[in-house]
Amino acid sequence: MKQEIKGSYKQLIVDTGIEMVRKGITVGTWGNISARDPESGLIYISPSGMDYSTIQPQHVVVMDSELNIIDGAAEPSIEKHMHVAVFNARKDVNAVIHTHPVYSTAFGVAEQNLPGVSEDFIQIVGAEIQVATPYELPGTEALGEVAVKGLGTNNAVLLPGHGALVVGADMKMALKVSMVLEKNAQIYIYAKMLGGDGHIRLFGQNEIDAMQEFAKNHYGQKNKDLYS
Repeated sequence: MKQEIKGSYKQLIVDTGIEMVRKGITVGTWGNISARDPESGLIYISPSGMDYSTIQPQHVVVMDSELNIIDGAAEPSIEKHMHVAVFNARKDVNAVIHTHPVYSTAFGVAEQNLPGVSEDFIQIVGAEIQVATPYELPGTEALGEVAVKGLGTNNAVLLPGHGALVVGADMKMALKVSMVLEKNAQIYIYAKMLGGDGHIRLFGQNEIDAMQEFAKNHYGQKNKDLYS
């Protein structure tokens, strides 16, 4: 495969970091972002410990699927093992975002799986997302292993006492999943405050199947001329 380094992917990492902070799904230098170029298989990942407002394209690190550094002088994110583990396990995934959102993280702290209580969550995240257990320290290969196991075929997983990991076919979808995940967690917590578990309506499997099929095959614009 070609090993061309693409500036567009480096800029994508920069822009996504700024968007994460703007949307309030991470704070400070925490969280990390990666994108895989399906043409070359190269992985572009955010640098370790840098404020998102200061990251420039030259700071983005490029790796292969075995964690070999191909380009970039900065240190890659400490969660490089987790990102690469996801890419190696999920060929349908080309973008990974790790965030530290408030409501989603609360479920990880409580070690409670998060069911889908909003339609958008069901459509693009999954019927229920898991907590990746047991707890593993950040930056370790073990964290990558439990994250991949907890992720399964869903598009998000909760990391206990840590945050959330979301994936998508591209960065636009991964960002959307991040936002929908946090919204669903907030809604669930508020619903429990209002009425307790007995008053929370969960979707049936037939409803879940119908919504996921609709989102996959019918939602959005099918006329390509609209984009020209």
